[in-house]
Amino acid sequence: MKVTYLGHASFMLETATHHVLIDPFLTGNPKASIRADEVQADAILLTHAHSDHVGDTIAIAKRTGALVVAVYELAQWLAAQGVSTHPMHLGGAHDFPFGRVKFTLAFHGAGIETPAGLVYGGNPAGILFTAQGKTFYHSGDTALFGDMKLIGELNRIDVAALPIGDNFTMGPEDAVLAAEWVKAKMVIPMHYDTFPLISQDATAFVRQLAHKGIKGQVLAPGQSLSF
Repeated sequence: MKVTYLGHASFMLETATHHVLIDPFLTGNPKASIRADEVQADAILLTHAHSDHVGDTIAIAKRTGALVVAVYELAQWLAAQGVSTHPMHLGGAHDFPFGRVKFTLAFHGAGIETPAGLVYGGNPAGILFTAQGKTFYHSGDTALFGDMKLIGELNRIDVAALPIGDNFTMGPEDAVLAAEWVKAKMVIPMHYDTFPLISQDATAFVRQLAHKGIKGQVLAPGQSLSF
């Protein structure tokens, strides 16, 4: 599997047969490595309903025909916007032609911003994506929480993407503890430096991981890692 960091919390996962996009916030993202009208996708996985995660989902799904996988309430709202969706929810898993998706807990918010006001978008989530015998864990926007230990105990995670930006999510110190708990072979920091409010030193975070015996890698937007 190949994972490419697209900036903020957006990733492209490539298997031998499919392109799977996670949280495609590209338009309006100063760190985005690709434009929304350039990206290819067979499926789009969403962690939660905030605009910096749903991002360009509707435009990309309509252009490419990608299936959008999200928690039930968000999937229903997106279906009403004219895209093909598959609703799921926390703790549930499903085998798709492009891989296995399981939604995990995440502690955050999930409102959909509309001209009429904030709409309930269901629970925020993390995502375990498994294909070709490899598992990628995208924690979503989350605080540190104890059940991350269970996620690490119940799954063999090859690569985990964890937020380090602080303010809206856990910061570097909590993310180091999260990395210990999820027991991933490799940790990629995400959700930082997009805006001044979430500015962080990702290299320092990776050094903190190394002190705990955990492998980490900073991916600049557009850079990839194969595993």
